[in-house]
Amino acid sequence: MQGMLKMDHGRNHGCQRRDVKLLALGLITAALMSGCQPGTRRKTPFSDQRAPIRAIWVTRWDYRSPTDIARVMDNCKAAGFNTVLFQVRGNGTVFYRSRIEPWADELGGRDPGFDPLAVATREAHRRGLSLHAWVNVVPGWRGDKPPTNPRQLYLAHPEWFWRDAAGRRQPLGWYSSLNPCYPEVRKYLVRVCREIVGRYPVDGLHMDYIRFPNEWNRSYGSSARVPDYPRDPRTLGLFRRATGRTPETAPRLWDAWRTEQVSQLVRDIRTMMRKVNPRMHLSAAVGASPDVARRKHFQDSPRWVKEGLLDAIYPMNYAENARTFTQRLRDWSSMRLPIPVVVGVMFDKRDASTVIGQMRHARRSSPHFSAFAYNSLFERHDRNGRPIRDGQNSSRTALRKRVIPYLRQLTVPQV
Repeated sequence: MQGMLKMDHGRNHGCQRRDVKLLALGLITAALMSGCQPGTRRKTPFSDQRAPIRAIWVTRWDYRSPTDIARVMDNCKAAGFNTVLFQVRGNGTVFYRSRIEPWADELGGRDPGFDPLAVATREAHRRGLSLHAWVNVVPGWRGDKPPTNPRQLYLAHPEWFWRDAAGRRQPLGWYSSLNPCYPEVRKYLVRVCREIVGRYPVDGLHMDYIRFPNEWNRSYGSSARVPDYPRDPRTLGLFRRATGRTPETAPRLWDAWRTEQVSQLVRDIRTMMRKVNPRMHLSAAVGASPDVARRKHFQDSPRWVKEGLLDAIYPMNYAENARTFTQRLRDWSSMRLPIPVVVGVMFDKRDASTVIGQMRHARRSSPHFSAFAYNSLFERHDRNGRPIRDGQNSSRTALRKRVIPYLRQLTVPQV
């Protein structure tokens, strides 16, 4: 599907507008149905993969130097992981030499004298690890205060961010979201991803926050509900031109249209990757419950798989409750997807018995898993190479003592 078509101006403008409305209504009606019809799926590198994916998320707070990155890769390899999801974009700032976005504040907002993504790729490949560049896609800023760098999106393109019906910007305090309903925002995000896959020999691109990050957080204060973003006049105009309706007269159509905008962004990224590097993998971290993710965050990940847009999918099954964890596994297993379902397991602040028990349970549904996150198992280090003591060192030590032997035994070929 090509998604929403652009309208040309001229004498055929009226006819084209009607055609666009009909196409949009058809797409959105299909999205509202109980499920999309699977299309022809291309063969992907992951489809033939026999070795289970044993992945780990390495966050942007886990490294500050080439020595840190080498240590991270040593630890990941020694623990039995074979895939590193290495975060290089968190909030419109990056951890690589970009021609588009500024350096991350975590690196001082300037070139640190090395390229973290280049170093990570080299160090991972030296150890036989697969390295996937992990990007937060839709968030444009994160923090209690605005950025100070005028190049940062929050200041450079304030018109690209969410506004409520009264014209107010989303409050600071958590992730401030870009508006994926705008074609120019989607085009910009594709450019950001293209810079990574076109310039670095990574094994894949891993998308996170590829949805509406509209969950409640403390920045909304006493309000129990998050505003129905985005309600700016331009977004409402785009919806009206596509459907002839308003959110008030067609709330389900409004939700489906927003879902379609996120799906179109995924399509655009996939299309770009097929042109730039067709062998590179594209994966996504997605909500543990597909129905909830679609209803609340306009993320229709099963549809992306059916359209052949992903090479692997990472449901973040972070429930501590055993019943909820198991039900989510069943939901994904019942779909019988043609790509690896890499079950995300929460390691952070969990005891070893819970982690090992969930991993054993998950592997009955899928041989693939991903651990969240590196800092749950291994300490961060200061500039002098000393482990940073943060109150969780003893729990990490206990987790390593039991979980790493379990992970290592998974690397032994079964006879």
